[in-house]
Amino acid sequence: MAEHTPLFPVVAVVGLGTMGAGIAEIAARSGRRVIGVELDAAAAEAARHRIEESTAHSVERGRITADERTELLELITVTHRLAGAAEAQLVIEEIPEQLELKRELFAELDRICPPETVLATGTTALSVTRIAAATQRPERVIGLHFFNPAPVMQLVEVVRTVLTGTDVAEAAAEFSRSLGKSPVAAGDRAGFIVNGLLFAYLNQAAAMFESRYATREDIDAAMRLGCGLPMGPLALLDLIGVDTAKTVLEAMYAQSHDRLHAPAPILGQLAAAGLLGRKTGRGFYAYAAPGSSQVVAEDHSGSEAKAAGREVRTVGVCGSGTMATGIAEVFAKAGYAVTLVARSQEKADRAKAALGTSLERMVSKGRLSEADRDAALAQVTASGSLEDLADADLVLEAVAEDLVVKQELFATLDKICKPGAVLATTTSSLPVIKCAMATGRPQDVVGMHFFNPAPAMKLVEVVSTVLTAEDVTATVLELCAKVRKHPVECGDRAGFIVNALLFPYLNDAVRMIEEHYASVDDVDTAMKLGCGYPMGPFALLDVVGLDVSLTIEKVLHAEFREPGLAPAPLLEHLVAAGCLGRKTGRGFRDHARR
Repeated sequence: MAEHTPLFPVVAVVGLGTMGAGIAEIAARSGRRVIGVELDAAAAEAARHRIEESTAHSVERGRITADERTELLELITVTHRLAGAAEAQLVIEEIPEQLELKRELFAELDRICPPETVLATGTTALSVTRIAAATQRPERVIGLHFFNPAPVMQLVEVVRTVLTGTDVAEAAAEFSRSLGKSPVAAGDRAGFIVNGLLFAYLNQAAAMFESRYATREDIDAAMRLGCGLPMGPLALLDLIGVDTAKTVLEAMYAQSHDRLHAPAPILGQLAAAGLLGRKTGRGFYAYAAPGSSQVVAEDHSGSEAKAAGREVRTVGVCGSGTMATGIAEVFAKAGYAVTLVARSQEKADRAKAALGTSLERMVSKGRLSEADRDAALAQVTASGSLEDLADADLVLEAVAEDLVVKQELFATLDKICKPGAVLATTTSSLPVIKCAMATGRPQDVVGMHFFNPAPAMKLVEVVSTVLTAEDVTATVLELCAKVRKHPVECGDRAGFIVNALLFPYLNDAVRMIEEHYASVDDVDTAMKLGCGYPMGPFALLDVVGLDVSLTIEKVLHAEFREPGLAPAPLLEHLVAAGCLGRKTGRGFRDHARR
């Protein structure tokens, strides 16, 4: 426990539910005296029991010793009298998310607490300004948004209103740091940083599922495997609570009037039916019991039988870049005979050499035997002529992301490839149907969107057009399983699954910076610590390339005509200035060139 007198030596926490009890515990751990306030004597007793149980678990897990627990519990007083909060220098409110309830509480706290006491609200979505307006000290009111569970989650959003004093904001951030937390500064708008970015993305995922564009399993798998997220969006909605998500989105829409924040109708329907997610045992998924995390498989036996796929023994890959060589490596390691075709024999030989280097790297890391390396390399034939693809069962193109270039290639493949061959495009943003219509066999054309680097990334988006034959889709799905990839099915529209959900989120993050709402570092920190994302949005934009991101966002905006999808002007300005991210040494951050 801390020996010096800490900032805010006495902290009151009003509302000792899961979040409030967690905050009380970590405040006491920092050596502060804590006054917990509950609604009545019974609630106070239940809260005291909750804190005792939680701290006992902490001892069992080795987070604190038994002596530290005893000392911690001695620092916490629980009462049902609000007047007890008057002793504190900081009062943190964690009562239900209802504006009038919070305003009434703050008016009463303002009346009973000394003028210098700082009043903090733990709201996740309501206006801190409107809560502060219920007091005579709005300059000493601030938002302190902890994340659940408070003892474990590192992030705290420190939310200033236009009236919050700078000294109060700095003291609140310092208080958060003294608890071992990482504070980020945010302005007062619905959702703050994390929920403002997270819930718009979750809402789009719900709308995607509602439109039957893709299954819930495929949407969730796509975002986990394609972006490295800890949970898929629909599973996360079930964890958060469908009703909670709807409430946050309603608050966001009331402020922004952005249609992308208007709750997807399915959220309202599920909420009205009492299907709120894990807590009720059913939401987007069904669970073993209310509160359970175990998903119960639902019976789809009544669905139509799927077509059988075509036989694939030989594979052709067109292109000589990283994606083409990566895809060739995937098929060669799986035992398929691969013909790798580039625009010249020299380029094809260089591509095969790059493939060999990649295999050698795997050998040096102990992930591949020398015998398997040699066998895979022997499966690959490098060629400078498309004519060598005449007998291929499947041909994938991974050439430049230019529609004219791809259409010319498909027209040529149509003349060369044997009848019944499957023709696939790896496009990430162009319409697959426009490639298909360059041939006389559009039923044989399908999208196979691999992710970079292809040998490492498990996900493949399998994109069927309105003309793709069922057995062609089946062929590609079966093939993905054989080469140890996870296929997800979707229709032929801009962004497919991953990019259609990822890039609007990235665009929203750029808008936050553009509006001076938060800093690049704070937004990245917030999304990593608040959501467990592997990278913050700006680190990711700099890796992907700002020019690539801008192109995809323009495609999405052109397809859906949604004003909220229009690329942020700041992104356009950075691209025009040649600041494209890591590849140019500067994007949203300056990157030291090696």
